Amino acid sequence: MDTQDRTEHTGARGAPLSVAQAEAALVEHYPRLVRLAFITLPPTLGRHRRVLAAHGLVQRALPSVRTRSVRSAAAPALPAQRTAPAESAYVTLRARVLREALAYGKRPTWWPKRGPGPERLRPVLPTVWGLRLFPAAGGADELALEQALSGTDSATRAALALHRVEGMSEDETRQRLAEAGVAEPALALRTAERLGRQVLGEPEEGAQHPLLSGEFDPCFVHTRPTDLLRRRHRVRTAGAALVVAAVAAGVLPVVIGDAPRPQERTAATGTVNASIAGRVLDPRHLVRPAADEWADTSRVDFTVWPARGDRVNDLPLLDRALKVWASPARTVRISSTPGAGTQPPTAPPRLLYAGDVDGTAVVLLNDGDRTIRYAEPADRDEPPTLDFARTDDADVVTGAALVVTRDGSNTRFLLAPWIDETTTRDLLKPNSPGGKLSVRADGVTDPVRRPGAGGVCDSWPVLQLRSSELIVEKHAFLLTDLGDLAPVHLTYTPPPGSGAPARQPREATSAAALQTWAHSACHLPSMRGYGVRSVNNWVYAQQTLPEAGGRADWVCTRADTWRGPGRVMVQLHLPSTAPTALGTTVATAEDTASCSRFGQHVLAGAGWQAPKSGDWYLLAAGSRKVRSIEATGGLKAEAAGPTLAVRAPKGVKAELKAKMADGSTLEGLH
Repeated sequence: MDTQDRTEHTGARGAPLSVAQAEAALVEHYPRLVRLAFITLPPTLGRHRRVLAAHGLVQRALPSVRTRSVRSAAAPALPAQRTAPAESAYVTLRARVLREALAYGKRPTWWPKRGPGPERLRPVLPTVWGLRLFPAAGGADELALEQALSGTDSATRAALALHRVEGMSEDETRQRLAEAGVAEPALALRTAERLGRQVLGEPEEGAQHPLLSGEFDPCFVHTRPTDLLRRRHRVRTAGAALVVAAVAAGVLPVVIGDAPRPQERTAATGTVNASIAGRVLDPRHLVRPAADEWADTSRVDFTVWPARGDRVNDLPLLDRALKVWASPARTVRISSTPGAGTQPPTAPPRLLYAGDVDGTAVVLLNDGDRTIRYAEPADRDEPPTLDFARTDDADVVTGAALVVTRDGSNTRFLLAPWIDETTTRDLLKPNSPGGKLSVRADGVTDPVRRPGAGGVCDSWPVLQLRSSELIVEKHAFLLTDLGDLAPVHLTYTPPPGSGAPARQPREATSAAALQTWAHSACHLPSMRGYGVRSVNNWVYAQQTLPEAGGRADWVCTRADTWRGPGRVMVQLHLPSTAPTALGTTVATAEDTASCSRFGQHVLAGAGWQAPKSGDWYLLAAGSRKVRSIEATGGLKAEAAGPTLAVRAPKGVKAELKAKMADGSTLEGLH
């Protein structure tokens, strides 16, 4: 047994967890554990299978008899009669259930049921014949939360369950997630809280969280029969197959004819609203722009993409996509970026793509404000997915690509018809040339490695595309995948003293831009899940450090969303021999105009230790129109010009203010 198993079978202060004690805790807290597993498990399983999987995970959490007396290797010896308290037994079981629920689905179905490591089990489910199980239906809040959770990863769902259902503090939630193997527990918790606020608003005092309702209680279920006609058909088919096998066994000459065509897949829909049926949901009325319309228009965006793919004339597939969009079944996995509604179409949408990619039938549609991706796995038992992204007001660059599929650590993109040249480059290798990226005839790229795949930022692949001269905007630009349907445009604004006035962001393809992004790329994961449209790195100030410490760059990284609100992060890029040394984050702000054309002034500060003397300094820098900086609070200091550097105690807290050229005052960001 490995160290992990030894730990999970011991309680507080190393006390052994007996099988009887674990069973008592499991029986007492069974509903809590099953609810935790149910919320964390992938919604793609469907409600019936997720109910069974949740019960299976919890029942398998009981330690085996052969491990009942094992102690932690690091624990001191204790008298044999001393055992873990009941609460510790529950905590141990909860940790095991959480770890297995997070790991569920990471092994293929043929993988052995047991083995070492946190991803070792694909649980043997309880078996139910002839019935479908599902929890009680909830209200509007529960339905909205269920749909929102279906578009998140297991770590986010687990964070929401631990924080809101188990009542853990934020610190304890992050700790438990980390112990369960989550690579970025802080990000998971932040995403969970933001999702909860977006769907439910601010929680009311004393109000019960929807996760505590019957909608998410797999111990209180309703039953319905399975598809009786299909079941009868399968029984008859099986019987016929046995008869044929028996006959074939006694007859040597066997004639094999054409195989019957498989039964057409049905759409995973609920009840389709009759008011939006008709023309809107008729695949024959999909808008299909001409193949060369993009080259002869003043509006170059998703509205002029031609319909591409080998299944653009597959009416049954298109019909299913439209019907699932209009009224998805509860098994459909739905995700949407902030600001992108999931309501049905009100007019026939545009068809952008329909084809098979990596064993998945994909349909991309656009209704002017949103782009919708319908993905249908080849496995008929797997439910389809529906992704919504806000893509209104796109342009040559932000309308240049869409995600077609994500498979493990790779992504395939569908490129706009005006893209003439396609390469990839690694932001963490700014001095290395880009590599050629092949593109199929239908516009789908070869797989591109997803940035930060595996939770380690050791590379950051991006697309470097060049637009066609037919649209008189032949230039190269960078796009990166931050998890949404539309990739994110990366730009750069040079420092004020470079000879190029810092007016508007420009493409991040120059040597200076690539060097700045090499210091910033690994901060991009913090911007996932916000519906980001573009990210700009603005070198708003450069400062000569005390004691001949070299030159530091002050960079304001601004993420603009498709909805409009932006968030900023101020970084201090210190002199370093490493070209990819990560910049230090010194200030952040959300829903702000700072570092945009509507907020062109910025001020921030940070502590810095001189390498030679070891003395600590307070550094501060403002944008070009800052005339003086004043520090108050824990330290009083003042300096003329846009930068300040004074000796200060380590960790000193100071309030910064700047006097502007027009006489106004600018507050520092924190």
